Amino acid sequence: MPSYSELKKTNHFYYFIKFTLNIYSMLFSLMGLCVLCVGVYAEVERQKNRTLEGLFLAPAVVLILLGLVMFTVSVVGMVGSLRDNKTLLHMFLCVLCVLLLLQAVALITALVFEKKTSALFQSSIREGIKHYYDDLDFKNILDYVQQKFLCCGGDEYKDWGVNQYHFCNGTGPLACGVPYTCCVRNKMGEVINTLCGYKTLDQQRETLHEVIHVRGCIHAVNLWMSDNIGITVALCCAIGLPQLLGIILSCVFWNLLVDMSESADMVDFKVKKLQFEYTELDLAGAGWCMCLPRDGGYLPVPESEPDLDPIDIHLEKLKKQQPRTHSQLREMQQSRSASGLDEVDAGQKQKRKH
Repeated sequence: MPSYSELKKTNHFYYFIKFTLNIYSMLFSLMGLCVLCVGVYAEVERQKNRTLEGLFLAPAVVLILLGLVMFTVSVVGMVGSLRDNKTLLHMFLCVLCVLLLLQAVALITALVFEKKTSALFQSSIREGIKHYYDDLDFKNILDYVQQKFLCCGGDEYKDWGVNQYHFCNGTGPLACGVPYTCCVRNKMGEVINTLCGYKTLDQQRETLHEVIHVRGCIHAVNLWMSDNIGITVALCCAIGLPQLLGIILSCVFWNLLVDMSESADMVDFKVKKLQFEYTELDLAGAGWCMCLPRDGGYLPVPESEPDLDPIDIHLEKLKKQQPRTHSQLREMQQSRSASGLDEVDAGQKQKRKH
């Protein structure tokens, strides 16, 4: 089996890395475009019913930013891999490394400073609860989390007291209560009582276990992640491994292009440096991108002399000979006389006369 140093010199390895990275970038650019379209659609719908200013209550904005980053970075990698552009590939590699590093730092920080992270999430959720009925996106997300993880509020169910419709000094039907998504359901599919959380905020949690979920969603999510450590690790890998794969592919391909650019007989990277014109090169097999490698290279090869007949070869030799002087001709006649060639020639002449 050939070693890696020998394998990376082959054209098959070049094509494999090139098109694998290109397909990888193309898939992520399509995913980023889809996320961007969903975010734009959600933001348009949010603007129609928006009653509150601010970006915190706009998950659509997060989707738009995420889609833009994914699409832009992936397009840079796709164009760089397709055109063998080392600058774009280096940019793609650096951006992926920075993004992966930021995610790793954020995860480590969240684990090390768990209390501060929980406090930050709690204050953010309380801010969202305060404007719960002003933004449908946040409302739908929080309702899903409360029903999925059987929780209520951020830190506890009393967080709902900050909402103007739910605090206990109000006079409406929701006063001093919680939304129905916090209620305990005894049977699946039963008719939902939207006022099941009526007058629960002023009661002790020991008396509410059969009425509403008193545990906060932050603690519920942390407990679920601890109980399902395999799924948690799988989710982290699903986010990190594709980025790591992109870093490895772009790094290998960039180093491969650096090595190939040092060999002018491999690809046409150094055509301009060697002062060759494209018209002087045989670019068959270079592809539409004018960058695919070829055994033997694209540099001009000296033309070989055509095969000639023996007579033509003799004539060519005679043409190359210098003209003889008068003294050289006299010496040749004297040598022929000494060897008897003149007598033979004289005898042949007499025979011709007869």
